Amino acid sequence: MTPSALNSPRGYAIGVATHVAWGFFPLYFSLLHPAGAFEVIVHRAVWGLAFCLVVLTVTRRFYQVKDLLRERRTVALLAVAGFFVLNNWTIYVWAVMNDHTVDAALGYFINPLLTVFLAGTVLKERLTKPQTVAVLFGVAAIVVMVIGLGRIPWVAIGLPATFAFYGLIKKRVSTTAPVVAGMAIETAAVTPLLLGYFAWLAWGGNTSLQLLAREGSSGFEISGHFMLLVGSGILTVVVLMMFASAARLLNLAVLGLLQYIAPIMQLLIGVLIFHEHMEPARWIGTGLIWIGLVVLTWDSLRRHPA
Repeated sequence: MTPSALNSPRGYAIGVATHVAWGFFPLYFSLLHPAGAFEVIVHRAVWGLAFCLVVLTVTRRFYQVKDLLRERRTVALLAVAGFFVLNNWTIYVWAVMNDHTVDAALGYFINPLLTVFLAGTVLKERLTKPQTVAVLFGVAAIVVMVIGLGRIPWVAIGLPATFAFYGLIKKRVSTTAPVVAGMAIETAAVTPLLLGYFAWLAWGGNTSLQLLAREGSSGFEISGHFMLLVGSGILTVVVLMMFASAARLLNLAVLGLLQYIAPIMQLLIGVLIFHEHMEPARWIGTGLIWIGLVVLTWDSLRRHPA
């Protein structure tokens, strides 16, 4: 890619649109009641996989899946990635649908700090002093929240942990696994488990569609709910494809700055729209996280100027 193409207005537009879309996800998932979090994940995975297969077929790139299936190590890593992203999705959807959107936002604020920590401990990359300071602020924030809340904020910790390990694996296969083909394989790896759960749910008459039918909902309401469930999978894949495109058009420093858009929006949605309570410990923890993010961003801009 030529220097003029990097950080182009098109790249900025796609990058901002991607993170704004992620920021609005809590509003979308709040519309999916009475579906439970895991049922939403079933639809998110199944219809996301279907959309990936359609894209691969239309673009005549289905051969990429066949080529990847010959790489046993890559397939195994993608399957593990599928496990981590499944857990990440489940925690996130559960949080939004159970009044923990604020915790989810805090989790995504912590994510860059945890990613840096894994780079130093797992990938054995040498951390700069500012990066080390930023990570320590993240640790301090978690300690403050645990002490102040009297419990472990598992959503705020589980989300970045699962996504950071997912990103770590995706980094390992980034040179061998095309984006859509890789997503298709990692989603296909967890789909049998999800379909098994959905079959059990349907057997007991407990899917959201069955519940709506028993409540006497109209056909329009039931079909609208079904389309929202289908849309959750398609929307997930479309936004991930947008992110992949933005990653090719923007440098690391700009990508790092844009990643704060979504959790800021989610925090505002949680507090202002869902009216979730913010205890003092959460405010203090958020402040410490933001100090760490400022340090991390300054270090990134210093080493990778736009």
